Amino acid sequence: MSGTQRPITIAVVGGTGAGKTTISRAILERVGSHHIALIHHDSYYKDIQDIPLAQPNMRNFDHPDALDTTLMVEHIKQLQSGHAVEIPVYDFTRHERTQRVQRIEAQPIILIEGILILSESTLRELFDIKIFVDIDADIRFIRRLQRDIAERSRTLDSVIQQYLMTVRPMHLQFVEPSRRYADIIIPEGGYNTVAIDMVADRIRSMMYTYTETPATKPAS
Repeated sequence: MSGTQRPITIAVVGGTGAGKTTISRAILERVGSHHIALIHHDSYYKDIQDIPLAQPNMRNFDHPDALDTTLMVEHIKQLQSGHAVEIPVYDFTRHERTQRVQRIEAQPIILIEGILILSESTLRELFDIKIFVDIDADIRFIRRLQRDIAERSRTLDSVIQQYLMTVRPMHLQFVEPSRRYADIIIPEGGYNTVAIDMVADRIRSMMYTYTETPATKPAS
């Protein structure tokens, strides 16, 4: 990237199971993955002992304090400045950050995906486009249930208990209210190909025209 270009930074937000990943993949396919640095807020989960308690025997993974948002902000700013970053790799079966990292190179587009990223003011101010993915709560729950059992070694009872104790109340407290910050709301998630195509067209046009005003050089 040239010194006068600033990457377009896009947020894809929605409740658990809303279709954020599907939307993100569709943007990657339509715009070109080689143009996009993709970051997931989930990668920044804290180790389990640092995650707030919902009850004495249950951690609240759906509260903003469960994530190292400060580190994510730092990484986004580095990418916006044209520098590569090394993001954490999280083990969701052990609920801890591994020793591995994933190197992400700076690209013309930064795509950020997460449930809580619009609820954090320090993140919101970094985004050029804010997309909220909206779908019925029962569909979201079913998708989460299938994912957690298949990919995260969870039991049916544990998924239901967590949904009732933390996922649903945190969605109502933090996720749902954050839709007011969205520039675009996509109903029906990844099934809404018309909306996805329109978003992809907008991103492509911005990618070739979006530049920031060069900083004024100090007097010599």
